[in-house]
Amino acid sequence: MATATASAKSNGTKTAGDHKEKTQGKRHTLRWGPEERQRIVASLNELLASYQVHYQKLRNYHWNVTGGDFFDIHVELEQQYTEAQENIDLIAERVRVFRERPLSTFAEYLDRSALQEDPGTPASSKMMQNLLADYVTLVDQMCATVELSTELGDSGTERMVKGFIEQLEKHHWMLSSFTK
Repeated sequence: MATATASAKSNGTKTAGDHKEKTQGKRHTLRWGPEERQRIVASLNELLASYQVHYQKLRNYHWNVTGGDFFDIHVELEQQYTEAQENIDLIAERVRVFRERPLSTFAEYLDRSALQEDPGTPASSKMMQNLLADYVTLVDQMCATVELSTELGDSGTERMVKGFIEQLEKHHWMLSSFTK
């Protein structure tokens, strides 16, 4: 075997050992240790919990908005909760990439969320203020997740969450403009 490896090196052929040497220092999701996986999964699960609370708040407001701006808000909130639902699924699936369990119960969400539920049906102007505050909190959480994923070399999570940030920044701008 050693003769075959020496022969392969002398004629320029790559060996399994060459591949091992080149890839040993690189990071890949499947190679992270338990501590690194736990750190990114904790961040993703906290984001998942907050996003779930936000999603339910969007649904609540969509169902219960009243007043002269009903049609505008009703349609906008439906678009936002549909987007949120897709993003929540992506976050949960990303947790599974790390071979961990995403949070999946309302009790877990409420326990880990940085956002609070709104069990009431406030006036539409208060709904918009509440959603604007949610966006600030969610973007802050997302930025922390991006920083961690960058530190750990997790380009998949980084790219995904940066896309969410762009979406929420746009929603913040649009709702801010709507409420002026």
